[in-house]
Amino acid sequence: MNSVPPYELVNQPAQLAPLYAALDRVDEIALDTEADNLFRYRTAVCLLQIRAGDEIYLVDLLAGLPLDELWPRLAQKHLVMHGSDYDLRLLRGLCDFKPRSLFDTMFAAQLLNIPRFGLAALLEQNFGIKLDKDHQKANWSQRPLDRDMLDYAALDVHHLPALRDKLTGELERLGRLEWLRQKCQWQIGVASEGFAGPDENSWRVGGSEKLGGRGLAVLYHLWHWRERWAEKLDTPPFKVTGNEMLMRIARAADDGLPLQEVLHVHLGRRHERLFASLTEAVSRGFSMDPRSLPRRERRREYAPLTPEELARQDRIKADRDRLAAQLNLDPTMIATRSQLVQIARSPANIGNVLLPWQAELLKREPALQG
Repeated sequence: MNSVPPYELVNQPAQLAPLYAALDRVDEIALDTEADNLFRYRTAVCLLQIRAGDEIYLVDLLAGLPLDELWPRLAQKHLVMHGSDYDLRLLRGLCDFKPRSLFDTMFAAQLLNIPRFGLAALLEQNFGIKLDKDHQKANWSQRPLDRDMLDYAALDVHHLPALRDKLTGELERLGRLEWLRQKCQWQIGVASEGFAGPDENSWRVGGSEKLGGRGLAVLYHLWHWRERWAEKLDTPPFKVTGNEMLMRIARAADDGLPLQEVLHVHLGRRHERLFASLTEAVSRGFSMDPRSLPRRERRREYAPLTPEELARQDRIKADRDRLAAQLNLDPTMIATRSQLVQIARSPANIGNVLLPWQAELLKREPALQG
């Protein structure tokens, strides 16, 4: 059984002063969040876990606390986090938060080519500690929070500094600390953009590109039907119905089946109470002119590569794969497929596509010489 460190649940205004005092004593904190994205239509950040020195505070973000003094303090600190992208985007949306600097233990593990780089796996590999993964899917908006959920939340940040120290040693040995610094600064930048909002083509779920006009029209109305119900029920859309069901109905419509056959063949029992409104949505799809659907704008990057560019892409990919094998890295840590396409189009633009360390590695290779 894991030893749970002492921690303070902060849910009263009088508890903020000790938290602020603890933050003022340190330059670095370990940080994590818990949200209710599996249980609500609009995600809320429910809990903020902070380790400052040897003290752990769990801040209840649903308790209505006056936290205006908290966020500037956190922004001044160096953060130790794991898989920081989602947390930083959540905090950006919550309070326009942007950290000063970051050490992400997930990125560190990836730069060391550790196959299992989830936090639970890393803690077990390095310290023999087992986290209860069930709490990752817990309802963090419930109140009061169970004691075992609070224990889990405290453990999430308690071991991050020790894990950081262990991974730092390996990165130093391989000369990759600067690689990590660049990656973490990049993460701060992209997370500051927050989450992309929905647009008029959000309804085009995976596989929709294979549908004809009728199928697309039905899918359009089904997707918006699901959004309306999800908002009304305050639940994530996938809990109303998954994309697979939407696509099954849309494909059936696309195959020319009549309305009632589409509904009765492809509707599951769990949707019985929504049957009337779903029927209406499918009917509207049947009667809609597909030409009135929102159109996707073709972006320049979708233009096919020329034969010369394709040949260059293959050469760059070969260089990348050879480098990755030599460095014992996943090739995508040097350049992803989409980045290879961009570099093949415009080799001179490599510095705007890749991080400096990635660009320097590839620029020394034959494909980008001359």
